[in-house]
Amino acid sequence: MNRFASFREFYAFYLEEHRNTVSRRLHFIGSCGVLVLVATAIVQRNGWWLLAALLCGYGFAWVGHFFFEKNRPATFKHPLYSFIGDWMMFKDILTGRIKF
Repeated sequence: MNRFASFREFYAFYLEEHRNTVSRRLHFIGSCGVLVLVATAIVQRNGWWLLAALLCGYGFAWVGHFFFEKNRPATFKHPLYSFIGDWMMFKDILTGRIKF
């Protein structure tokens, strides 16, 4: 499926692509790292930390996909929905809706 009628439809697909527990944990850890690095960029007033945040977030996620899920990240075909999906899954893990 290449097109989605809504983010809700995409998110169902997104969660199917993140069934592996280790992969979800890597995504969560990467997202935590992103938050810390963005905060560091703000406090330090140094934009280079934003590059580190980008590498951290995608690095952890892509390791999860390539080595544990054995699939391609949705980022390649659906960058905006995938970005939103990452943060929705992060929230759903924090709230206990999705198992960590």
